[in-house]
Amino acid sequence: MKLTRTLSVLLCVLMIGGMAASMASAAAPEIGLAVSTLNNPFFVDLRDGALEAADKAGLGITVADAQNDPNRQLSQIENFIQQGVSIILVNPCDSAAIVPAIKAANKANIPVITVDRGADGGEVVCHIASDNVEGGRMAGEFLAKLVDYKGKLVELEGIPGTSAARDRGAGFNEVIKKYPDIKIVARQEAGFDRAKGMTVMENILQAQPEIDGIFCHNDEMALGALRAVEAAGRLSAIKIVGFDATDDAVKSVKDGKLVATVAQKPRVMGSMAVDTAKQVLDGVKVDEFIPVPLELVVK
Repeated sequence: MKLTRTLSVLLCVLMIGGMAASMASAAAPEIGLAVSTLNNPFFVDLRDGALEAADKAGLGITVADAQNDPNRQLSQIENFIQQGVSIILVNPCDSAAIVPAIKAANKANIPVITVDRGADGGEVVCHIASDNVEGGRMAGEFLAKLVDYKGKLVELEGIPGTSAARDRGAGFNEVIKKYPDIKIVARQEAGFDRAKGMTVMENILQAQPEIDGIFCHNDEMALGALRAVEAAGRLSAIKIVGFDATDDAVKSVKDGKLVATVAQKPRVMGSMAVDTAKQVLDGVKVDEFIPVPLELVVK
C-alpha cells in the first residue's frame, strides 16, 4: 500500500512537471521567418543571424524558404497565420506580390516586419534594411572614378518588383547621370542569380565590343558576370562592382578580380530583425525604419 501511494505521488509530480513544461513551451513567442530564397549565400547568412539571435533570446523560430516563388511565399505566410505565430519577419520575393500576405497577417492581428526588401502595401511595424539607394550611389561613385568619369558601363539588374533592385538601380543611375561622358550601353535583368548573370553577360559581351565597367545589383550576378568576362579574356579591361559582400565576393575582391562590393551585413540584419521582433512583442515602440550600416569593400 505504501509503495502504491509513493508511485501515485511520483506520477502526479511527473504529470504536473510535464504540463508545466508544455505550458511554458506553448507560451513562448514563436517567430515566423519567410525568406525569399536560401539558394543565395546572403540570405543564408541572414537566416543564420536570425536563428542565433532567437536562440539567445529564448524565442522559437520557424524558417520558410520560398525559393524565389511569390505564390509559395504567400502560402507559407498563410501557414504561419494558421499556426498562430506571434510575429512574422518577411524578406519578400516581390515587393508588390507580398501585399496580400501582409494584409492577411494584419487581419489576424499578427505584426509584420520586413527585412532587406520592403513591401508596397499592408501595415508593416518596421522595415530593417540597408539604405539600398545609398548603396547604389556608393557603387556608382566608385565605378565612375575607376573609369575616370568616362566610358561605357553595363548594369545587371535584380528581380523586377523587388525594392532592392529598384533602389540600388535608382542610386546607381542617379550618380551616373551626373557624368555625361559615361554611357550605359546595356541594362538587363539577371534575377539576382549567378548562372543567369553569366549567361546574360556572355550575350552582352558579344554585342558590346567596348565595355569599361559593370555594376551588378548583387554579388551572385557579379560573380556570374566575372566568369563570362574571364572566359572572354577581357578582365583586365572591365571593372566589376557587386553588392552584398558575400564570402565568395569578398574573396574575389581580395584576389583582384571583382574591384569592389557593397557590404550590407546580412547576419547583422537577421539578428537585428529578431531583436526588434522581441521588442515589438514586449510592447516597445520601434522605429518604422531601422538602417543597417553599409561599407564599400575594396582590395
